[in-house]
Amino acid sequence: MALADELAKQYALPQAWVRTQLSNAHYLKGVPKLVLPPPVNVPKNWRAYRERFIEPRRIDAGTQFWQTYQSALTRAEQTYGVPAEMIVGIIGVETFYGQNMGNYRVLDALATLTLNFPSSHPRAAERQAFFKSELGHFLVQARQQADATITGSFAGAMGWPQFMPSSVTKFAVDFDGDGRIDLRNSPVDAIGSVANYFKAFGWQTGMPTHYPVSFDETRLDKPTLLAPDILPSFSVSNFMAKGAVLNEQAQKHNGSLALVELFNGDEPPSYVAGTDNFYVVTRYNWSSYYALAVIELGQAVKANRALTDMQSNAR
Repeated sequence: MALADELAKQYALPQAWVRTQLSNAHYLKGVPKLVLPPPVNVPKNWRAYRERFIEPRRIDAGTQFWQTYQSALTRAEQTYGVPAEMIVGIIGVETFYGQNMGNYRVLDALATLTLNFPSSHPRAAERQAFFKSELGHFLVQARQQADATITGSFAGAMGWPQFMPSSVTKFAVDFDGDGRIDLRNSPVDAIGSVANYFKAFGWQTGMPTHYPVSFDETRLDKPTLLAPDILPSFSVSNFMAKGAVLNEQAQKHNGSLALVELFNGDEPPSYVAGTDNFYVVTRYNWSSYYALAVIELGQAVKANRALTDMQSNAR
């Protein structure tokens, strides 16, 4: 009840209504464990992670999605400057093109993570405050839509693009022009909203997301190159002076670069030179593994679509 009263005041909602909603929220027993970081002794593996997303069934589903919503994807690209393949990659990784949008009641998930966040989490106070804020945003939207039964992920993400409630507030758009935003039932709204999200975080039209990179071991200063993590911090000349070897296209890059390291279990790591646009993709999910999976799935779907078109034209 104290939480209900606090959220009602903070989000200008009727106190009795918020109390009623939270009194109907159920504690989800398994959810607090799901937000804990993986054990440190589990090695990250980019190749294994990649195989979960860049695989035939998802590529075929993405090709079908692109064909079905081609006009909306083209319009989003023209409106926001974000390539269709990036939008297709996000929706494919997030929900397998609407097939896996989550079956948890968002009210239950967010109430559970606000009131029962695991204290063993290394950033427990910060994360609990985040979910409390998300619960407030969700209640505002539930009242506007007269529906608090919406389902989503165990963390409260919703719809085709798996937006958290605060992202719905800030970035979701009515892209199909029906007068309401519906990320669960309108893939067109989802397409426009993903593009708007990227643009809001600084997507630069025409800039690649990353370049291949190798190393000159005689002058390699990998610790310095890796120190900023995935934040682009080096000019091309500075990047190369520290032992990174770039191809001709990358040497002409107008902007900063980051050395992105992706572990492959017991095998040697993979590396790419990430641009500001690569960093933008990580604002959707703060993981370089996630970002590269989105990028490569989008590229795979684009290539498959071109091949499908070529085959149908040859008939």
